[in-house]
Amino acid sequence: MTETHRETLPPPSHRADGLAQELQRLREENRQLRLALTSHTVIDRATGVLTVLGQINPDDGFTVLREVSQRTNVKLIHIAEQLLKHAQGAALPDDLLTELRAALARHTTG
Repeated sequence: MTETHRETLPPPSHRADGLAQELQRLREENRQLRLALTSHTVIDRATGVLTVLGQINPDDGFTVLREVSQRTNVKLIHIAEQLLKHAQGAALPDDLLTELRAALARHTTG
């Protein structure tokens, strides 16, 4: 290495700080990706439940979930989780049930 080249490199402590920051950024990105993957799986399963129980196609199943979420002001993932619990025998809150029935009626073709 030439003397000039050494002068252009940041001091080792700055490089370590930069690496630590990059590691933290990558860990946070990894956490967010894992959360997104989990959420996507739950939403896909709930869409499948609606497809079977509501006798609608999968695209409409997702649309129903989204509409219920918007109309009840509850996050889509929470609607999906409640629907999965309902498929296993749990009761749905009345407001969710009302909105779910209305959305299914709008998207049922039969």
